[in-house]
Amino acid sequence: MDRAEKRELVTGLNDAFKGAGSVVVAHYAGITVAQMNDLRTKMRQAGGTVKVAKNRLAKIALQGTESESIIDLFKGQTLVAYSDDPIAAPKVASDFAKGNDKLVILGGSMGTTSLNADGVKALASLPSLDELRARLVGMIATPATRIAQIVNAPAASVARVIGAYARKDEAA
Repeated sequence: MDRAEKRELVTGLNDAFKGAGSVVVAHYAGITVAQMNDLRTKMRQAGGTVKVAKNRLAKIALQGTESESIIDLFKGQTLVAYSDDPIAAPKVASDFAKGNDKLVILGGSMGTTSLNADGVKALASLPSLDELRARLVGMIATPATRIAQIVNAPAASVARVIGAYARKDEAA
């Protein structure tokens, strides 16, 4: 890489770190190319990105971002996974690490909060933003359905009582 390419890579990573909802750092020693492509595909489908960059360049890119506190994680063969959705990158990385013990999650960040490996796994266990939205809509819609049932119930009860009196009078 020449100096211009390095500068372009650092600028691109810096912009990505500034806009990322979460960043995950992991060791990837021993992962095959096919496995790395699989990880990248899964991350892309979830709305995230996986990058392998030189540690020195990644540390420079982290300077001036909210994730600057994770600079110490960049030792050895590291990759960076990030996404706009704070749950997507940790979830995909953790799921991939469960099936492949060569991917070792070191930690990460969510905004200004630094996370250790357990923190990333805890974040991955949370529901995604879309799931939370669906639950919220369900919670809002449920009371409206119940209110409609309650409002309609007295009218139905009155109609049944009147119908019963009418049948009683016809029988007499």
